[in-house]
Amino acid sequence: MPGPMGGPMRRGQGEVQKPKDFKKTTKKLINSYLSKYKIAIIVVILFAIGSTIFTIVGPKILGNATTEIFNGIVGKISGGNGIDFGKIGQIALTLIGLYIISAIFSFIQGFTMTGVAQKITYKLRNDIAVKINKLPMKYFDTKTHGEVLSVITNDIDTLGMNLNQSITQIITSICTIIGILVMMFSISWQMTLISLIILPVAAIFVKIIVGRSQKYFQRQQDYLGHVNGQVEEIYAGLNIVKVFNGEKKVTKQFEKANNELYTSAWKSQFLSGLMHPVMNFISNIGYVGVAVAGGYLAIKGTITVGNIQSFIQYNKQFTQPINQIAQISSTLQSMVAAAERIFEFLEQPEEIDTAKGNIDTSKLKGNVEFKHVKFGYNPDVTIIKDFNSKVKEGQKIAIVGPTGAGKTTMVKLLMRFYDVTSGEILVDGHNIKDFERGELRKMFGMVLQDTWLFGGTVKENIKYSREDATDDEVIQAAKAAHVHHFIKTLPKGYNSVINEESTNISAGQKQLLTIARVILANPKILILDEATSSIDTRTEIQIQDAMDNLMKGRTSFIIAHRLSTIKNADLILVMNHGDIVEQGTHDELLAKNGFYADLYNSQFEEVEE
Repeated sequence: MPGPMGGPMRRGQGEVQKPKDFKKTTKKLINSYLSKYKIAIIVVILFAIGSTIFTIVGPKILGNATTEIFNGIVGKISGGNGIDFGKIGQIALTLIGLYIISAIFSFIQGFTMTGVAQKITYKLRNDIAVKINKLPMKYFDTKTHGEVLSVITNDIDTLGMNLNQSITQIITSICTIIGILVMMFSISWQMTLISLIILPVAAIFVKIIVGRSQKYFQRQQDYLGHVNGQVEEIYAGLNIVKVFNGEKKVTKQFEKANNELYTSAWKSQFLSGLMHPVMNFISNIGYVGVAVAGGYLAIKGTITVGNIQSFIQYNKQFTQPINQIAQISSTLQSMVAAAERIFEFLEQPEEIDTAKGNIDTSKLKGNVEFKHVKFGYNPDVTIIKDFNSKVKEGQKIAIVGPTGAGKTTMVKLLMRFYDVTSGEILVDGHNIKDFERGELRKMFGMVLQDTWLFGGTVKENIKYSREDATDDEVIQAAKAAHVHHFIKTLPKGYNSVINEESTNISAGQKQLLTIARVILANPKILILDEATSSIDTRTEIQIQDAMDNLMKGRTSFIIAHRLSTIKNADLILVMNHGDIVEQGTHDELLAKNGFYADLYNSQFEEVEE
């Protein structure tokens, strides 16, 4: 989601992401994923309970040791035998044994739950990877790249980490609360009531502090987005800022946003910082009450000194699981919200499979026919109204027209990135809907204005279109694309590592590499979309020559704004507002002195001006 000034904002910065339907999403998570690991989760629950029980019993046994020491000292003063170190040693060994067993149980449940969480995360990532390839292009038209990536990265990571922590923490915290209450009541119900009275008082103070601080945390997040957005925007457009002497203006804007961020951050941090001292103060009051009550009961002989020590330890531990559950509640909200977004993504409608049997594309030649094609990205708006055209194998077809005429849309329909609303597109007499999408697209090769190279070697980038190609075939494709000489100048030749950000490769050279990739694929039909629009004249001649090699013997669709590049096309389709308004050769269309002639002449007038 973009920030206020164009900067990115990440989920989970200071605010708890809440799900739309907590119950439904939780049920889906359990039924679809967690239920497959029932045995492992039962093991986690049992060992978490065991670990907690052994830990809780510890203070009571330690209290017995304290009582034994106290009685021994008192007995010694009264002329008795003194401290029984043998009995204390047994108590200490018992205590150490319990803590060792508790640690082992804790390790087993942690190890098991981590495995379950990672397996679920692994499966979700695989499910999403498969799903992406099945989603129609119209889905990605409605989402930014950041939103899709956030599901794949942030949401799955959030789910995986919180799932691992939350389940064991919930079990441990609930067991701890119940166990400590039982132990406290077993020692003294009077002292336990004093401890419990403190809880609602603490809850009231926490509610007041959280209520006051929440609005400042929200404001802090808003202005953090402002500050980050301004920094990113200014950094990206630093040249423009300097050209128009905007340094003072942007500095003043930044100072204003930064000051608001400082004020809100200070207030939110100060108020949240009060939580700890306030809770300590209330707890200390509770300890005073417990100590007074314990002393009184000890004097009456209804409680031992060791039990008082044990109770104080339990009293200190009692608030910890309550705080943990409060923290887990927000963690659970974030986890279920992340799961909800993942499930929404996985439940998106997939591309409809309309294939009718296997069609051997290797025997097809590349004849294409558009018959009364109608299409709109939205049902209410028709972009392509009634498109009709026949293209013979090996022909060079140029599609021209003003921006928004529907040129690129026709190509997207041809490759089935979108399906026509009505009418049909035929390849050698076969409706393209009868092909498997993957098989259909094997027939096509595309060279776009925006080149795409991935991190890898030159050879790997060229072989992307055909993994089984030999080194000789790669070299031949590079020679046909007029990029072999350039590749040989690189430090490691075809094994040189490049990527989209490589600074030692020009835009023209990148384009030639993508042409080599398409030549290697040896497709029946070519689509060239604004392939030379951002290239200098000298490089354009090279690229044009490479593309001429590429187009030999292939049906080619060329989309171009610069009409001078398509004079030798076998057929020019002139589009406007989704319709073919004219078609013919360059000379025939100029002779008509119609829409194409106006486009062509206006371009030369612009050049002369």
